[in-house]
Amino acid sequence: MSHSVAGEPPSAGRRAAPLTTAVYSTAEWDLLTGLPGRVLVAAASPGPGRPPRGVAAGLAGLDAVAAGRVSDSDLVRAVVTAIYARHDGNSTGVERLTDVVDLLAACRTAVRVLERRADPADSAAYRQWVESVAARVCRAAGGGWSPADRRLLDRLGGALGLR
Repeated sequence: MSHSVAGEPPSAGRRAAPLTTAVYSTAEWDLLTGLPGRVLVAAASPGPGRPPRGVAAGLAGLDAVAAGRVSDSDLVRAVVTAIYARHDGNSTGVERLTDVVDLLAACRTAVRVLERRADPADSAAYRQWVESVAARVCRAAGGGWSPADRRLLDRLGGALGLR
């Protein structure tokens, strides 16, 4: 349950931001909430040695994002809630940032943010969840992971501090 700064429940009709999100700046929170979508788009996009992905791969990625709703991590649940709460029609930048080099740099930045601000268990859960989005997209493509898929997943795992 969220509390006001004074430690009292928020006023009726108004919900305070979850404590999990209060420690992040707007830019940091945008990075953390935008990263799963960027990973989904990058994993679903064709690249060298990676054929175009079908609708099933995109749906698998969306399902992987949604799976975060039942995570044990407060951070992962808060990120998923924020992703689904975006209904204002504003772009999150996912469409323009599918370059793998940019994505890996964003992952490294997210890791630094998490090291400074997140509980270690929440940090690990978030990083593993983000990696699982890419893994499920690649797996849904059928026929097993190509060498290019394995390279992408290895690079992503390295940038997320999982390898």
